[in-house]
Amino acid sequence: MRISSSAHIEHPLTTGYRLHLLLGSLLLCLTLLSLFIGSNPIPVIRALQDAVTDTPSVIALILTEVRLPRTLIALFAGATLGLCGAALQGLLRNPLASPGLIGSASGAALGAVITLYMGVGTLFLPALPVGGITGALLATLLVYLLAGRDAGTVTLILAGVAINTLAMALISLLLNLAPSPYAVQEIVLWMLGSLANRSMTDLWILLPGTLAGWLLLAGTGRALDALTLGEEAASTLGVDLRHLRWRIFTATALAVGSAVSITGSIGFIGLVVPHLLRPLVGFQPGRLLWVSALGGAILLLLADMAVRLFPSGTDIKVGVVTSIVGAPFFLYLIVKSRRWQP
Repeated sequence: MRISSSAHIEHPLTTGYRLHLLLGSLLLCLTLLSLFIGSNPIPVIRALQDAVTDTPSVIALILTEVRLPRTLIALFAGATLGLCGAALQGLLRNPLASPGLIGSASGAALGAVITLYMGVGTLFLPALPVGGITGALLATLLVYLLAGRDAGTVTLILAGVAINTLAMALISLLLNLAPSPYAVQEIVLWMLGSLANRSMTDLWILLPGTLAGWLLLAGTGRALDALTLGEEAASTLGVDLRHLRWRIFTATALAVGSAVSITGSIGFIGLVVPHLLRPLVGFQPGRLLWVSALGGAILLLLADMAVRLFPSGTDIKVGVVTSIVGAPFFLYLIVKSRRWQP
C-alpha cells in the first residue's frame, strides 16, 4: 500500500498550540464583547477614555465598577470550574466526575451559607470566601477520611456522594431554621449562582485561593497521563498516587471554594467542558487541563452574556442557564453510556 508523500501526521504539540490559540482568541473576543453587552448600552470606547483620563462620568463608572468586575469574575470562576473538573476526571478516571462529586462544591456552598446565615460577611468582607474555602477543605478531608488512605476510585466517589448529600441536607436545615424570610431569600438567591452586583473587591477576594489552586494543579499533567495506564503502572512510573490525590483535592477545595463563595453555586461547567474538549486533545488528561480552563471561562462568559440579554427587570441567574444547558448534556451522556453496555 502506497502512502502519498504529501500525507503527514501533525505533532500533538502543534495541534495543542493551535487549539490553545483558537480558544484564547475566542475568549479574548468574548471578553471584549461582554463589556458592550448590558441592559443599557453604553459607548465603551468613550467610557474607557473617561476611565483612563480619570474623567468622572456615569458611563465610566458602569464600565469599571459593573461590567469589568463581572467579566473578570466570570473568566476566573469559569476557568476554575473547567480546570478542576478536568483534573478530577483525570484523577478518578471517571468522565462523570466534577467538583461536586467529591463534595468540594457542596462543602464550599455550605461554608458560604453558614457565613451568610450568621451575618459575618457584613462585618468582615473576606469572611464569605474564607467560609467557602473552609467548607470545601473540610468536605474534602471528610471524603478522604471516610474512604481511607488507600481507597480505590469507586470508594472515593461513593464517599464524595455521601458528603455531598450531607452538605446539601445541612444547607436545607439552615434554610428551615433561617430567622426571617429575607434571610431565606438571600441564601436561596445566592445558591442559584449569579455574577450580578459584583465589584472589584469581590475579584480581589476571589483571586488568592483561586490562583493558589491553579498553582497546585500546574505540573500534574504527566502524572494524570500516566494514571490512564492504571494505578499500578502509574506507580511503577514514579507517580505517588496518595500525594497526587491530596494535591488535586486541595487545589480543587481552594480554587472552587473561592469561586463558589463569590459567584454562588454554578453547576455543570466542570462536567460539560472537559467532555466537549477531550476528543480535541487526543483524550490525554494532561493536555486537557488548561484547555478546559479556557473552555470553562468561555462557557461561563457566554451564559452570563445570555443572562444580560433578557429584558430589563428579568432577574435570571447564570447558574440557572448553565443548568439548563448542562442537564440535557448529562442525560445524553447517560443514554450514550447505555448504548455501549452489552
